[in-house]
Amino acid sequence: MKRIHFTPEDLARTRVSTTIGVAAETFDSLKLLKARTSSPAFRAWRSAVPGWLSEQTGPLSALMPARGSLVDLASLTGDTTSIDEAVDNLLTAPRALMRLELEGIDFGREHRSWAQRLISGEHEARLDVAAALRACHRLAVAPYWSRVSSRLSRARASYADTMADGGVEQLLTTLCPPAIRWRSPVLQVAHTHDADIHLQGRGLVIAPTMFSKCEVELLQAPLDPDRPPVLAVPAVSGAPLDTTLWECADGSAPRSLDDLLGRTRAAVLRASVGGCGTTELAVRLNISPATASHHTTVLRNSRLITTRREGQAVRHTITSLGLAVLEQRHPVD
Repeated sequence: MKRIHFTPEDLARTRVSTTIGVAAETFDSLKLLKARTSSPAFRAWRSAVPGWLSEQTGPLSALMPARGSLVDLASLTGDTTSIDEAVDNLLTAPRALMRLELEGIDFGREHRSWAQRLISGEHEARLDVAAALRACHRLAVAPYWSRVSSRLSRARASYADTMADGGVEQLLTTLCPPAIRWRSPVLQVAHTHDADIHLQGRGLVIAPTMFSKCEVELLQAPLDPDRPPVLAVPAVSGAPLDTTLWECADGSAPRSLDDLLGRTRAAVLRASVGGCGTTELAVRLNISPATASHHTTVLRNSRLITTRREGQAVRHTITSLGLAVLEQRHPVD
């Protein structure tokens, strides 16, 4: 069990957030796929994710050995919802932070040489992790991210409403029982490791997670002792989800969105949820680069996507308005 000790200042500084970050969620999604058993809530998702995903995610899998500690990817990538920004954070993370996160991991024999290069700061080893992270995100998370984001936003709103009605202690009292118990001034969190954590005036950030193995985790920044820890709380129960959350597994748009935008343009909009270049769009959708460029121009002019330049290439990313269009045409509930 982990015991989180609060002072009055900690209670006053406790807040809620929407997500632990898309990279951490992607990492957790791979853990779910590798687990022998998982919650019925993810049964449809597991069956929809390509079985050959593991072929592209070896370096990411190496960071989650069968026993012992795992890397805290949120510490290395931040809580951004952009996979591009998360990868940038990973590639530029301080070498000391990378060493702290990795030195305690019990790497398998087949990964030890590569892991040592990663710990020592070798850029090529980081690029291996970045490529694996992008592959896992593209296949396991990006097709569902707009609706996952909506569910996480609703979970955060529920936390905020509870705090507004009854204060922070009311939220702590009702948060994810029986895994979490509030025994003022200590928050008891069921965990395989025993520890006492004193917040010392930093407060606590409470964030819902989607791709969790129904476990509550405490995430801390080892090189930033003044930063408040993040309590990652599962946003779904063990029951099957009674929603369309895991539909459109092939990345195609729902029929109503096809009617609104046209099938190809709707597919371009959905592909931009995780960020996508023009050439990548053309390959994924089997269209010419000129056609992909035309559709992204129309979507950008409609404020449904944004486009930013990365060297000689560009990357298209869906906007909040674009997400709203996807949600309206394919509601979560």
